[in-house]
Amino acid sequence: MRLTKHTDFALRVLIYAAAHRDRLVTIDETVAALGGLSRGHVMKVVATLRQAGFIAGQRGRAGGFRLSRDPRAIRLGAVLRATEPDFAVFECMGGDASCVILPACRLPRIAQRARVAFLAEFDRVSLADVAVGDAHFVKVPAATERSAACS
Repeated sequence: MRLTKHTDFALRVLIYAAAHRDRLVTIDETVAALGGLSRGHVMKVVATLRQAGFIAGQRGRAGGFRLSRDPRAIRLGAVLRATEPDFAVFECMGGDASCVILPACRLPRIAQRARVAFLAEFDRVSLADVAVGDAHFVKVPAATERSAACS
């Protein structure tokens, strides 16, 4: 099973936000600090995370986003469920009934049990369990440092 880039970026954005709980972080800062991810992708990820209730945003010139709850309360399984379009390992699990052996096939049931076990493992892990310190990110000057440097 492979997770989408959307989910990968969502986890990275949450890890970055967890490392900066004391302030709002911006999309541009997050893009730079996470190694140059696509700004467009990060904007979509932030919108998904906001809609799912993992982050709260503030619009405007001094805007940004932050975690909406304690990292210990954010379970990675919930993030995966909110960001993955489906967990269909085989085409037939996504509603495609074109396989001629589907009525007798045992693979979808096995894959369903594997999916349940996979998500259960991520449900055991919180964002706090995978959070890293600020030193692990690319250094991006804070807004106040940038404006002071430009003066």
